Parts: sequence; structure tokens; C-alpha cells
Amino acid sequence: MAMQERPAARRAPVAAGRWPGVLAWALAWLGLWLLDGRVDLANQALLLILGSAVAALWLPPLASALAIAIGVLAFNFSFVPPRGTLAVDLHQHGLLLLAMLSVSGIVSALVARLRRLAEAAGQHARRADEQRRLGELLRATDDPASGADELRRMLGALTGGSAVLMFSAPGPARWAGEADANESAGLQLCAREGRALGPGSGRHEEQPAWYLPLRGRQHTGGAALVRLPGGAPADAAARTHAQALCDQLGLALERAAAEQAAAAAREQAQAQALRNTLLSAVAHDHRTPLATIASAAGALHDQGDRLDAAQRRRLAATIVDEATQLARITDNTLQLARLDAVGIDLHVDWESIEELIGSVLRRQRQRDPGHRLRARVEPGLPLLRCDAVLIVQLLENLVDNALRHGGDQGPVEVVARRAGDQLLVAVRDRGPGLPEGWREQVFEPFTRGPATAAGPADAPRGSGIGLALCRAIARVHRGTLVHRARRGGGSAFELSLPVDPAPPLPADRSTREDA
Repeated sequence: MAMQERPAARRAPVAAGRWPGVLAWALAWLGLWLLDGRVDLANQALLLILGSAVAALWLPPLASALAIAIGVLAFNFSFVPPRGTLAVDLHQHGLLLLAMLSVSGIVSALVARLRRLAEAAGQHARRADEQRRLGELLRATDDPASGADELRRMLGALTGGSAVLMFSAPGPARWAGEADANESAGLQLCAREGRALGPGSGRHEEQPAWYLPLRGRQHTGGAALVRLPGGAPADAAARTHAQALCDQLGLALERAAAEQAAAAAREQAQAQALRNTLLSAVAHDHRTPLATIASAAGALHDQGDRLDAAQRRRLAATIVDEATQLARITDNTLQLARLDAVGIDLHVDWESIEELIGSVLRRQRQRDPGHRLRARVEPGLPLLRCDAVLIVQLLENLVDNALRHGGDQGPVEVVARRAGDQLLVAVRDRGPGLPEGWREQVFEPFTRGPATAAGPADAPRGSGIGLALCRAIARVHRGTLVHRARRGGGSAFELSLPVDPAPPLPADRSTREDA
């Protein structure tokens, strides 16, 4: 069987490996001359048979058979009486020569067969190792096309030529290697039909190359061109191995495409589920504020002349409060949907955490001056690279949540300090707190805390969006938001955000400060 993966460049080491066979014959003949006259002719014949058997381990079968024939004739000429001729005096000498020739030939044939079996076993082992290495390479990457260079190297080593790969993914075909117009047409035909072309394939046998499809279970991911240089004969075993390597890449391409399709389907399903949930939440959480606004507005419209000024102010305040709550629910719902989208674009800039906290406290005090709000901000805090609108919305949600559930039982505190490479902002209250099993569950979308932890029984309960939105905002800023129970009662929601290296000062500003 032809060994196609041994190109001409490797023949020199093979030729060099035949010298031990020549040396074995030389040693055998040296032994014959040294033992001449000291042992009988039969023992000399055994030494020659031993030399031929050892030499057959390295010499090709034809060269070994020729060497045996020449060796027997030379033994007859040099050592069998009458010496110096090829004639034989005794019949037993003729029988000895015949036995020498037969035994040496049989031993040489058996050794040659063992060599072929050993070479075939080694070839199978090398090809199995190639398939294993290619499989490991393809399993370790998310993009199977990145294994194109390794596959091209393996295919080229089979014939001593070069290889080209074409990936027929959706959209324009991708290439690894260069091919002319005829080769490109052959690759496209091979990929389209999913069948091999070229020598040994039964189709377009006249081509000087193999065209092998990158086959998966359901689809063909492309094709491979393996050139056969110098009109090398088509080795069926090598072509089968090349097709097995191509099929490995084809299966990996199909598997990657299936995983991408599954991921897209999951994202689409999640987006649809989120839309359905948001619609349900909007329908549920907007109903009560809208009904209250409609009732108060109707009373003002229908009975405005019969209401005194205090009653009208109460109805107007009710409309303002419910409209504010409705706007907050809407903003939180839309913001949560935006943050769950893929590829969100944040409007980040360098911001002062003191100013962000100050703006939140000013708004809260204007809306409800009766609640006690305190702030403790560590001096000299670094600038924070963030989306100011989102961070303010996060802090407003946390403060509003603390006021609703614990504002009547003690002051609500906003604390900011540095903790290593993190900036820690905590909103603390002295309310009833959360049971241990709810400390993570309250961050799930549309999950409301237990009634026992929500303050008075008649207190308004949230929409179940605020804390989920707060954690989503923390996540897109590479931060974390956790709940911690306070000693003595109450809750603390702690936001940790990474502190990035401060931006360099403008040249003119740094010059003025140095002056």
C-alpha cells in the first residue's frame, strides 16, 4: 500500500535507515571468512541465513530477496567444493544450497510482512492521533473555523501537497487558502452536493486533487481541496482518513450553528416572556393609580362647585401623588426592559457621588418633607464612571423603598464610603426588615416582599420592579447590590461599584493648580 503521507522530502531518512541491513550482510560475510576451515559447511550456511534474516529488518523486500539470491550464489562460489565455480560435487551440497535459499527467502518474506503490518499499525496510530488532536482542538473553541489551519496542515501532510478550505456558512463563503476559478467551482459543487470529487471518488476522476465535503449530520458546512502533486496515485486509505478529518470539522460547524440557533431561540423566548410579563405588570400595576386618578378627577369635575378649598386640595394632591407613583412604575418598567436588552449602550461619564446623592435627597425632601433623611458621605471620594441617570434612579428607588417600609420607625440613612477598590453606597432603614428566605427573592422581577415585612397592613405595596431594576443597574455598571440585615432591626441595601483610574487633568488646569 502506498504511503501517501511520506512525501519525497522524507525519503532521505528512509534511505539512511537501510544501512544497518547492508552492515548485517557485511558482518555475516566477515564471519564466514573468519570461520572458514574452522566449522563445517552447514554451520557456515546457518550464519549466512542469520545475516539475511537480520538484514531483512531494514532492507526493502525486493532488495532483500535479491541480496539472498546473490548471497547463496556467492556462498556456492566461495565455500562449496569445488571452490571457485558454481558447480556442486555432492547432492547434499545442492540440497544445502536449496535449503539456504528457501529458508532465507521465507524468513525475509515473513520479516517484510511484519514490517508492513508494523508500518500499517503505526500509520493507523498516527491517523487516530491526528483525529484525536483535531477533535480536542475543535472542542476547545467556540468557532470551529479557527481550526482551519491545523486541518489544512494535516490534509497537506497526507499527500505532500497543499489544501484549501471553503466554509459555506450563511452569507458570503469564507476561505482558508487560495484557489483558482476551476478549483473554486469544484469546491462549491462539492459543498452544494455534499459528495466527494476527484481520484478514487468515482466522480470527476481526472481532477488532480480531492474535493471533500465538510459533512455534518444534517448539512454540509463547506468543502476541502487537497492537491495531489506530481500526479501522485490516489491512496484510498489516505482519502478515507482525509474525509474523516473533514467530517470532524463539518460536525463541529453544524454543532456550533445549532448552539447559536438555540441561543438565539432562548433569547427570543426570554424577550417574549419579558414582554408578556411587562404587559401583565403594566396592566396590573397601572390599574389602581389610574382608577384613583380617574375618581379624584371625576369628583373635581362633577362636584367642584360643591367642594370646599380643602377638599379640592386633597383631591388634587391625590392626583399628583398617584400620577407620580404611576410615572415611577412606568419608568422602572421601561428601564428594566431596556437593561435586559442585548447590547445596551450606557451614557457614562465621570460623576461625583456626592452630587448624585445630593440630587436624590433634594427631590425626596421636596416630595415628602416630613420624612427624616440623613446622608453621611466620606470626604475625598473618587469620581465614579457611570450613567448618572441610572445611578440616580437606583438610589431613588432604594430611598423610596426605605421610606415606605421603614421611614416611620427611624431615620433613613444614605452612606457612601470607599472600600478598597470599590465605592460602597448603602441605604439603611429601621423598618421590620426581611425574613432570611426573602433576602435574595426580593431582587427577582415582579416579586413583592411579604406583607409582614412591608410595614403597616394598609401601606401601599410596590410593583415588584424597583429592586430588580436596581440590581440590573448595578450589574451593567460591573457592580453588585445586596441586602443585609441590620443589627437592632432594619435593612441595608449596599451598592458596590468599581473605582476606575481617575482621568488625567487637562493641561491648562494642571498648570494653573501647580502655579
